[in-house]
Amino acid sequence: MYNTTSIRIYFDKIYALWLREVKVFFREKSRLVASTFTPLLWLFVIGSGFGSSTSISAHAVDYQKFIFPGIICMSVVFSSVFFGSYIIWDRKFDFLKSVMVAPVSRSTIFTGKTFGGMTNSLIQVSILLIVGLIIGVQFSPLALVQTVVIVLLLSFALTSLGLTLGSYMTSLEGFQMIVSFVVFPLFFLSGALFPIDKLPQWLSILTTIDPVTYAVDALRNIILGIGSHGLGLDLGVLLLYSCALGALGTYSFRRMKAV
Repeated sequence: MYNTTSIRIYFDKIYALWLREVKVFFREKSRLVASTFTPLLWLFVIGSGFGSSTSISAHAVDYQKFIFPGIICMSVVFSSVFFGSYIIWDRKFDFLKSVMVAPVSRSTIFTGKTFGGMTNSLIQVSILLIVGLIIGVQFSPLALVQTVVIVLLLSFALTSLGLTLGSYMTSLEGFQMIVSFVVFPLFFLSGALFPIDKLPQWLSILTTIDPVTYAVDALRNIILGIGSHGLGLDLGVLLLYSCALGALGTYSFRRMKAV
């Protein structure tokens, strides 16, 4: 009975932290609009612009559809990593101090906030999936489930990374500058906008160590039936990155100062 009660209390704490992050997300409607507009701009402007002069002939697929999985990952990358900035906001408004002195472990706080970031990313991706149907991308029920799994794994890893960075910084401006050096390489080196089959060796090495590469490739396998790696390898690498970054985030939260 004691163990059951303890488990229920533990999940209640995570739920409270998760719910707070989701409510903040829906209250900031401009945040939802802005985070959705940028991927759509890339999908239609870059997809149509380059698509008119570029074809992925080896895979016999329209360029706009080819970059669609990459645009989904782009949405996750930017929303997840920048989610760490809310740690700095919470510190400025003393909300973080209130949570830190509550009878809640640091790992529980980290888990609740990470789940909140994952939910925010999933909401934005859901909008993009609807847009995908409009431009002619077809999804089977299994493909939708697999897409959600990939999105959640990537979001967990990158939200953990964003929260880790946020836990060590007190300046929002400094955080945004540092994160810019993180999110753009993650996105541009992932092969979101180009095939990675015939890259120069130095660029191929960089794409290999980029976790987003495996999410993009997995989504291309799932949605378009093309990819450079097997789906099993993509899932395995994403799980590895999720575990490693999750452990790093938990450690960082345990060392974080509330002020």
